Amino acid sequence: MAGIGFELRKLLRRQSYSGLLQAYAYAGIISAGPWILSIIGILLIGILSIGVVTPRGLIVQFQVSVTYVMAGSLILTGVVQLAFTRFIADRLFEKKDDWVLPNFNGLLLVTVAVSGVVGLGIIVTLFAQESVIYRLLLLAAFVIMCATWVAAVFLSGMKRYKEIVALFFLGYIVVIGAALLLRPFGLEGLMTGFVCGHFLLLTGMMTLIYRSFRSGRGVGFDLFRPGAMFGSLALTGLFYNAAIWADKFIFWFTPETSQHVIGPLRASVIYDLPIFLAYLAIIPGMAVFLVRIETDFVEYYDKFYDAVRDGAPLATIERTRNNLVYSARQGLFDIAKIQAVTVLIVLALGERLLQWIGISPLYLPLLSVDVVATSLQVILLGILNILFYLDKRRMVTLLTALFLVSNTLFSWLSIQMGASFFGYGFALSLLLTVLVGLWWLDRRFDALEYETFMLQ
Repeated sequence: MAGIGFELRKLLRRQSYSGLLQAYAYAGIISAGPWILSIIGILLIGILSIGVVTPRGLIVQFQVSVTYVMAGSLILTGVVQLAFTRFIADRLFEKKDDWVLPNFNGLLLVTVAVSGVVGLGIIVTLFAQESVIYRLLLLAAFVIMCATWVAAVFLSGMKRYKEIVALFFLGYIVVIGAALLLRPFGLEGLMTGFVCGHFLLLTGMMTLIYRSFRSGRGVGFDLFRPGAMFGSLALTGLFYNAAIWADKFIFWFTPETSQHVIGPLRASVIYDLPIFLAYLAIIPGMAVFLVRIETDFVEYYDKFYDAVRDGAPLATIERTRNNLVYSARQGLFDIAKIQAVTVLIVLALGERLLQWIGISPLYLPLLSVDVVATSLQVILLGILNILFYLDKRRMVTLLTALFLVSNTLFSWLSIQMGASFFGYGFALSLLLTVLVGLWWLDRRFDALEYETFMLQ
C-alpha cells in the first residue's frame, strides 16, 4: 500500500473535521471498495432474481458457483500476487521501466494458460452432468477472474487505487445489469452476465495498464528466472489466501454442516451467511488501518532510516526509533479500539439487523463470533504490513502458514464439538496468529537498531 499515504496526508493536512472524515472515507473505499462491491453485487443479483429465475435453487447455484470461482482464483493467483508486485517495484527502482509491460504480459499469459488447464480439467471431470453452456461459462469466469486479480495487483503496485475502485464499480454495474437482463435464461443467463461484466472490468484494467507503460518487447519472462521473485512472498500469498478460505472449505465439505448445490460444489447455509455479513463489519477497521499505518507510521519509518543513512547522532536515531515503535503500537491499538466498538454495535443491534434482512435471530451467536474473528483479521493485516516494512518476509511467511494450519485444524475441531462452537475455530486461529505476530513484532522492535546496523 506504499503511496496511498500521500493522498491521506493531503486530506489530513487540512486539520478539519471534513478533512478527517474524507481521509477515513477514502481509506475505507480504497481498502474494501472492490471486495464490498463484489459481495453486494452478487447479493443484489440474487435478491432481484427472486420470482423471475425459477426454480429458486438456480439463484443459489449461481451464487455458490461465483463464490467458488472467486475462492479458487484468489488461491491460485496468490502465488504470484505479492511476489510479482515486489518484482515490478524493484525494476522501477532500478529505472528498468521497459521491463514492466513485457513481464506483465508474460505473467498474464502464464496465468491464463495455467488457470485454463486447471479449470478445463475440473469442468470435464467434476461437472460432467451439467450443461455444456454452464461448464464453458464457469471456465470463462475462472480464467477471467484469475487474470483480473493479476491486473488488479499490478495496478495496486502502480498506486492506481482510485482507478481500481472506479473500474470495479463500473464492472459490477454491468454484472448486475447484464445478469438481470439475462435472468429469464436461468442459471446460464446469470453466469453470462457475471462473465460479461468481469470481462469488461478486465478490459478496462488492461487498457489502463497499456496506456501507462510502453516497451519494445511484447512478452517477457524475466520474472520466472531463478531468484527474480522472492519465494517467501510467493508462499505468503498462497498461505494467506488459502487460510482465509480454509474454514469455509471445511464447513462446505463436511456433510453434517453443508448441502449439495451443483456438481461437486457444496454450501453451508448455517455458516456462510454470518461469516460474509461479518466481513462487512471490518470496513471501519480497514479505514483506520490505512490511515494510521500509512500516515503516522510511514512518516516515522522514513525519519528513522533517513537518520541512519545520514549519520545522525545516536540520540536522534533513538528518538526516531521510539517514535516509530510508538506509532506502530498506537496504530494497532486504534484498529483494535474501532473494531471493539464495531463488535459492541453488532452485539447490541445484531438481532434487529438479522430480522431486517430476513435471517433468523438464531444466527446471532455465530455472527458475533465471526465479527470478533474478522476484527482480529484486520489487526493481523496491520501486523503483516508493519513486518513487510521492516522487510521480515520470512516472519510473515511463518505467520501466514500458522494462520492456515491453525484455521484448518481449529475449524475441523469446532465441527466435532458441535454447533455451539461453530466460528470459534476461525476466531481462535486468528487470535493465536495475532498474539504470535505481536510477540515477534515486539522482539523486532527491541532489536531494531542492532539489526539495522549489524545485519544489513
